Amino acid sequence: MTGFGYNVNGFGADYTRVEYYEATGGTITTDGDYKYHTFTGSGTFTISVAGNSAGGTIDYMVTAGGGGSGIDNSGGGGAGGMVRVTGATKSAAAYSIVIGAGGAGAINDDSGTGSQGANSTGLGSTATGGGHGSNWNSGAGGDGGSGGGSAFSNNNPGDGVSGQGNDGGTAANDGQPGGGGGAGEAGNTDRQSDGGDGVEWLDGTFYAGGGGAGAEGLAYTPSGGDGGGGTGTNARDTYGSSTDGTANTGGGAGGVRLNRGNNGRSGGSGIVIIRYKYQN
Repeated sequence: MTGFGYNVNGFGADYTRVEYYEATGGTITTDGDYKYHTFTGSGTFTISVAGNSAGGTIDYMVTAGGGGSGIDNSGGGGAGGMVRVTGATKSAAAYSIVIGAGGAGAINDDSGTGSQGANSTGLGSTATGGGHGSNWNSGAGGDGGSGGGSAFSNNNPGDGVSGQGNDGGTAANDGQPGGGGGAGEAGNTDRQSDGGDGVEWLDGTFYAGGGGAGAEGLAYTPSGGDGGGGTGTNARDTYGSSTDGTANTGGGAGGVRLNRGNNGRSGGSGIVIIRYKYQN
């Protein structure tokens, strides 16, 4: 889409051609002068017209799948890594978009942890999958975009990737494991065993929140972080309040206090959103 912008210089008026980006792919919506392409599954973003500087640039966000949780006083799953780019310029071409799946929860055998979330990629950027939540006897949280929370048996949370997320929370006391890290803050920042909050992107929505832990020693229910983090469980609720990370947010899974025949929860799948100006 083209038009003419009116510029004034020291010698009078001149006209500069304005050329906006034109593209296809994903679910397309508009908000004011901006067009959004949202990918909740893998696909292709195809630029047919590369805009010039007068027509604006491209902003985009790539979020990976969140980490799954363990069982039996487990730490929360870490959020998927979140990469945010503003003011990018891209050539007319087809760009592959890959959406990472959330990590699976631990299988009910009292020995395994959850699985790490899968990476998401788009427009040359890669977001790292969230770290798994710990298991009671495999107490370290997994490294990832954001780290998984540690269990009470091992005070070793997972590390987050700088620029994409934060570390998981550490265990406080017996039965009080750590929440998963989020893109905006580490696990346990608000309360013990809570997941870390995610980050609000340009569309006004939060993404990449960490999962709350499955905490035996707490009277309150550990919260998932803003941005799709799953809710944990507490001493009064063995399993029922625990939730998966929300799909297409990269949220980490909520931890499970007791297994009793149940598996850990799964992390939320990732998402890619691309924004550019299409009119003035």
